[in-house]
Amino acid sequence: MSRRVFVIGDVHGCARTLRELVTRGIRLTPSDTLYLLGDLIDRGPDSKGVLDFIFELTAAGYNVASVQGNHEEMCLRAPYSRSAMEMWTANGGLATLASFQADGPGDIPRRYLEYLNSLPPYILLDNYVIVHAGLNFDQPPPLDPFDDTEAMLWTRSDVVDRQRIGGRRLICGHTMVTRQQLEASLKSDKIMLDNGCVTACRPEMGYLAALELNSMRVVFQKNID
Repeated sequence: MSRRVFVIGDVHGCARTLRELVTRGIRLTPSDTLYLLGDLIDRGPDSKGVLDFIFELTAAGYNVASVQGNHEEMCLRAPYSRSAMEMWTANGGLATLASFQADGPGDIPRRYLEYLNSLPPYILLDNYVIVHAGLNFDQPPPLDPFDDTEAMLWTRSDVVDRQRIGGRRLICGHTMVTRQQLEASLKSDKIMLDNGCVTACRPEMGYLAALELNSMRVVFQKNID
């Protein structure tokens, strides 16, 4: 990987913070590649702005891709049952609706929902698996860890069996970690990049983190939303 490759943790509707990190923190260029770990929406004040910024970058020729997180899944399931709607709104969905000035998920423009639905559960790189939460290594072979989509969105397990995923390491968000824990994870088989951008009141949290894979350098941007 001669060109820069960045991975950014859970954004959670913090559009201003994401824009600042991308444009001033890492100074993304069209020759770079940017991966996002899902949970683009919910909790923060401007989920629509996050998605609009991704659309803006893509239209300008930047290489941007994201995996789906559990918050995208909750949003997409919300219209289909009362319990799913209650689960989503209890976990930050109301902030997403407010950013779209929408009364319900059905009022969110189709373009945005189609984008969320198109996001893959994981992305394979030569040396890494980019996935929101992790993989299920508890089920023995011949079962494939890549068959358990639910685990990719929701697991809290730290277990990684690199032999079953081509020697790769995982890069994940989902579970909030302190800056110290994040930096320690850079040497482990499961790199954790969710520094709790929407949880600024907790010590060593409240930052959006971008990891550059060639240098293994992390750039932190304080929440400005």
